[in-house]
Amino acid sequence: MPKVLISDQLSPAAVQIFKDRGVEVDVKPGLSKDELAAIIGQYDGLAIRSNTKVTADLLKHATRLKVVGRAGIGVDNVDIPAATARGIIVMNTPFGNSITTAEHAIALMFALAREIPAANASTHAGKWEKNRFMGVELTGKVLGIVGCGNIGSIVAERALGLRMKVLAFDPYLSPERAVELGVEKADLETLLTRADIITLHTPLTDKTRNIISADAIAKMKKGVRLINCARGGLVDEGALKAALDSGHVAGAALDVFEVEPAKAHPLFGHERVVATPHLGASTTEAQENVALQVAEQISDYLLTGAITNAINMPSITAEDAKRLGPWISLAEKLGAFAGQLTESSIKSVEIVYEGAVADFNLRALTQAALAGLLRPVLSDVNMVNAPIVAKERGISVSEVRRGQQGIYDSYMLLRVETERQKRDVAGTVFGNGAPRIIQVKGIAMEAAFTPHMLYITNEDKPGFIGKLGTLLGNAKVNIASFNLGRTGPGGDAIALVEVDGEVPEGVIESIRAIDVVRQAKALKF
Repeated sequence: MPKVLISDQLSPAAVQIFKDRGVEVDVKPGLSKDELAAIIGQYDGLAIRSNTKVTADLLKHATRLKVVGRAGIGVDNVDIPAATARGIIVMNTPFGNSITTAEHAIALMFALAREIPAANASTHAGKWEKNRFMGVELTGKVLGIVGCGNIGSIVAERALGLRMKVLAFDPYLSPERAVELGVEKADLETLLTRADIITLHTPLTDKTRNIISADAIAKMKKGVRLINCARGGLVDEGALKAALDSGHVAGAALDVFEVEPAKAHPLFGHERVVATPHLGASTTEAQENVALQVAEQISDYLLTGAITNAINMPSITAEDAKRLGPWISLAEKLGAFAGQLTESSIKSVEIVYEGAVADFNLRALTQAALAGLLRPVLSDVNMVNAPIVAKERGISVSEVRRGQQGIYDSYMLLRVETERQKRDVAGTVFGNGAPRIIQVKGIAMEAAFTPHMLYITNEDKPGFIGKLGTLLGNAKVNIASFNLGRTGPGGDAIALVEVDGEVPEGVIESIRAIDVVRQAKALKF
């Protein structure tokens, strides 16, 4: 009988699901790090919320552990690479608290507009300061939503019901989906300059960290109000305090902070700030929903092998895993290749499967490719929810199966169409199970996926390779391998350069300055 440990508070109904399904369960919330490490080796599954930290050190003791289930969407408290390396499935429940979080953002918007927290405190103190608290109406105001995915779209729907004008910034929101939602799609600068109220609903990634910076705040209209129920780190908190002090920002409502739990903070006590302790998902309904979902998901995996809402694995059966594994890796890497080079809204994705791979069950491969494609901007995307995320953003996804036509027994090609261009990349799996790039933008070339690479497009002119090598050498960047392809002498050329470590942005800028270079980008795999 499989055995599961619940190390954070879950509802009794979730505990009963495990028992009813025939899974032995222990409920031990509040364990110390050492206490958890001492017993984790007894369990096949671990059910958590946000308090338990599933670190690489803890996983060293988890000799039986097969699955970690997070009741909620965020998995910041789980070392996913370490879990993946040990063959441990990490699951979350990404859609159980969307309505609750959206409603909290709307509640904070009202609190800011009518200064409810300060008015409440004043009235309880017997002051009756009726003329002090002069609020603003929401009707007719412009709401700017940064991140219009599942939660953001719910906020948009509620705001439209309040007769607000809604602008949405989301790199993956298609114009068609924007029309369907009833929002105006806008770039970030337009949103910042036009919005009366701005609410954040985007994940925290390298691209979104401090998206609300001092420069961004300077572009906002005087008297703007800011709401963050998404992730700490999206807002430069020092810059926000300065803008609040100056009056440029009329008010801010924060449910999340860069460091949590936030027991002390420069913004605490500020008369223009409404603060709550990460309550976005804290309703009875949401907590019950995610608890029941995670219990069902863990039970399904341990008893039947079914995988649902996994961060690091697609939905595949145990029988298919061995055959599909290398192709799943290829699909995700092809997606990551295209995703790291995509800087505008994606309209459509087409995946061509040719040869023997066309006879596979392609669902896992397509999901893996979509997850790789979307993850550079949306860190919470996984192989299971990627199709849903793509659909929410109006991205058309299609598959093409066909027999062998070229020299490879099997290969797959990923074609991405954005508002600006089309890009395609193809790859195959060699006999040793290693995924390889075999074509980029119609140019034949062969390269392995490595942790750090440079992607460069250029005119095929003499001297380019020498200039590039000299520049990298002077920057102490070591070249591990150099892969070239071109349309013909003097035509378009592509270089995929494997390097030993990250390349500083300043070096990338210097590469872009080479006269024949059209594009240069650092890639990570």
